[in-house]
Amino acid sequence: IGLRTDLPSDLAALSAMAATCQRCPLAEGRTHPVFGEGDPHARLMLIGEGPGAAEDASGRPFVGPAGQLLDKILSAMGLRREETYIGNVVKCRPPNNATPTPDQMQACYPYLQQQIALIQPEFIIALGMTAARALLGGAESVARMRGRFHKLGDIPVLVTYHPAALLRDPSRKRLVWEDVQRVMVRMKPPG
Repeated sequence: IGLRTDLPSDLAALSAMAATCQRCPLAEGRTHPVFGEGDPHARLMLIGEGPGAAEDASGRPFVGPAGQLLDKILSAMGLRREETYIGNVVKCRPPNNATPTPDQMQACYPYLQQQIALIQPEFIIALGMTAARALLGGAESVARMRGRFHKLGDIPVLVTYHPAALLRDPSRKRLVWEDVQRVMVRMKPPG
């Protein structure tokens, strides 16, 4: 993924641009845009669907119940949240936490594309179907896409269930653990 010349080439300026974005109707209902946060040189980037109520209120990604579960997953991986970069496909909360529409995702995708190009992660974990489809296209389910690496340019992308799905169906936690272990094995430093 290459840098876009029509967008700022640093995360702070890109975040400021996203904060005033009016590319789609989601901007009208937001309290705070949720650009993303973490290490700007992170080896691992996690991408979810979009902000929920807690995220819209705080302006930070994954701070509600799903975010608390994500923090536990990262801890089990031997990572702190601050060592990764966490973002979403859309930067503004869809009404009633609805799945973002294709138009909303398309309006926001340039920001995500630029974030990925600036951070240059070694690995991406797509959390849920919306993130998987935004990054990889297609219409396959998470169940069919998980368990193996896909490619976004040269970046390996692992698709797994969104933490919110695990809150609704805890039986999927084992599958997510299997998935993140694949990333852990490949992220280990040589030697």
